[in-house]
This record gives sequence, C-alpha cells and structure tokens, in this order.
Amino acid sequence: MSGHRHPWVHRLKAAVEHRGRLCVGIDPHPDLLESWGLPATAEGLETFAEICVEAFVGEVAVVKPQVAFFEAYGSAGYAVLERTISVLTAAGTLVVADAKRGDIGSTMAAYAQCWLGARSPLSSDALTVSPYLGFGSLDPALSLAVQHGRGLFVLARTSNPEGGNLQASRSPEGVSVAQSMVDAAVRFNATEPGLMGLVVGATRGHGLDLSNFSGAILAPGLGAQGATPADLREIFPDSRKLLLPSSSRGILRAGPSVTALREAALEVRDEIESALA
Repeated sequence: MSGHRHPWVHRLKAAVEHRGRLCVGIDPHPDLLESWGLPATAEGLETFAEICVEAFVGEVAVVKPQVAFFEAYGSAGYAVLERTISVLTAAGTLVVADAKRGDIGSTMAAYAQCWLGARSPLSSDALTVSPYLGFGSLDPALSLAVQHGRGLFVLARTSNPEGGNLQASRSPEGVSVAQSMVDAAVRFNATEPGLMGLVVGATRGHGLDLSNFSGAILAPGLGAQGATPADLREIFPDSRKLLLPSSSRGILRAGPSVTALREAALEVRDEIESALA
C-alpha cells in the first residue's frame, strides 16, 4: 500500500466531494439529553443517537461520536455506540471515533483492535489518538490502520485553552511540542499518504507550520466553543482541501426534531463551504 493513496483518504475525499467538509459530533451530554426531554439513561442515550443518525445520514460527510458520553452508561452505553456506528457505516457515513486513545505497547495494541480492528463491533473509519506518551507509542494503531485501511487523527494543537501549556512549549531547538507532532505526521504520510490526520483546534491561531502537511485536519471548536466558519480561512489559510471543521453542541441544540437538527447541520455545512470556497 505504501506510495499509493490510502483507502481512508479515498473514502474521505469522495465523502467530502459529495457532502461537504462538516464533521458533526454526536455528544449526548446530560444537559442536552435534558433539553431534548430525554432521561439521562441508556434508553435516553439510544433515542438521542437514533435521532442524530436519522438527521445526519446522507447529509454530512463525517460523524464523530464522542465516546466518553457513551462510556458513562457502561455496557449499555457501549451497546448503543456499537449500534450507532453500525448504522452509520452501513449507510455510507464516515465515522470518526473520538476516543483520544493513547498508551504504550500491548495496551495501545488492544485499543487499536477495539476501534480499528476488522472484527470489532466498535470498528470505525478513523480514530482520534493522543501522542503525548511519545509519538512512537502510536505504532500499534498505525500498523492496524495501514492493515485495515483506516485513518488516524493525532492530537497536535487542541481547542481547549489548557492544552497550550504543554503543546506550545518548545524544545531547545525552538520547535513546539505541537509542531513536532505535525512534523512526525508529515514523515509518516510520506510512506502512507494521507493515513494520518491531525487534530488542530479552530478556536485560535495555532502557530503551526502546516505547509508540508497534506492530510486531513479535524478542527474542533466550531459553534459552542466560539469558532465560526468565517474564522476558518484565516486560521487554516493553506489547509482547506481536507479541513474538517467539527461542530457538536452548536448543532445538537437544534434537537430533538429530526428536521430541525438536519437543517441546522446543513446550514453550518453550507456556511463552511462558502467560507472555504
């Protein structure tokens, strides 16, 4: 597969071409469940997820379930997540599992099998991963992504303000920690083009040199965290082709009406496409 376009990139480019660059998060936060008139139970979680799936399938390119909000309900929550991923995948909607997994050795290998393995009920098109135990700790996930044609999004410069203390700190050579992650991703994609994406928040100037990076960029922070589609061209002047601005609560607040939820997603999608044209 080396030297050829990775299957994940092929699927992503096709989805973006047909449905735009918006990535919608499925974040069943307890406050959202309450505002939708749903109980904070596994049953409420399932209804929430089913409404989201009905609203977004066929309309947006990428859906990103926030795994933590499903984990909170234990095995019942995981069962809902399994069904949600299965239905989205069967409908041709790309799924990025927002699990932010990062560990070492056999533990990372187990995480990779869970989210990227061909036989796992949680297997997704792509996975967010944390490299902050060292970039090399991601090797098991990288190997499995290559094997099964999946994608990874590596945390580089996240949208939360607390991240700056670590991510913007610099080595004696003057390279920030976040930039070192970008540079490592560039090197990896030189042999597996496009497999590795980055997570770079859209909420502020990231201070990164992305000129050599040609993979996908997941850009959280749209909507509830304050970023707007109009900000994207300035924050990502040279990285717009596979830029995936992500909005969760900003869109989900339009529920529980399927129609209103779909319309909210389409409005943001169209604003993104206009801003990045």
